Amino acid sequence: MRTLIFLLSCLFISPLLAADSYRQIAWEELIPKGWDPAKEFRDLDLANLKDSDPRAMEALERMKTLWAEAPTEPSMAGKKVRLPGFVIPLERKGESVTEFLLVPYFGACIHTPPPPANQIIHAVSARPRGRMRSMEAFWVSGTLEIRRSETDWGNAGYRLKVERIERYEEPLRK
Repeated sequence: MRTLIFLLSCLFISPLLAADSYRQIAWEELIPKGWDPAKEFRDLDLANLKDSDPRAMEALERMKTLWAEAPTEPSMAGKKVRLPGFVIPLERKGESVTEFLLVPYFGACIHTPPPPANQIIHAVSARPRGRMRSMEAFWVSGTLEIRRSETDWGNAGYRLKVERIERYEEPLRK
């Protein structure tokens, strides 16, 4: 009887406890309070600038620099988190992925400019994970570090030690 109870607890209780050990966060929690990148551009009437206008090109360059250097939220260091996002594979082992960027919205990093560094997470897995295509949505869980990295797709302000990945499913509508 004890063996049966032990096996049932391993099958049903342990996975629930493991899932609960990660705090689900929103992407906004990765942005320090008070950081407002738009304040740099309040003096420009961007709606009336043509793309070829030197002021528009200068503003774009300023924005790229500001976003690449975006500050991170110090209180997130070492937190066990779970959040949804879209993946951009970086390192593969055969068909599997070991490193990827996690971003908050579809098309991020594929289009220019990439999101601010505090909205890009460099996710690293100790073991290869299943197939992932660019811009597929997943729930990713792991331990978050504040650690910058530069990639061809954008600068990440965070690094996540991946411990769990699940395909994202749309919540059922009532």
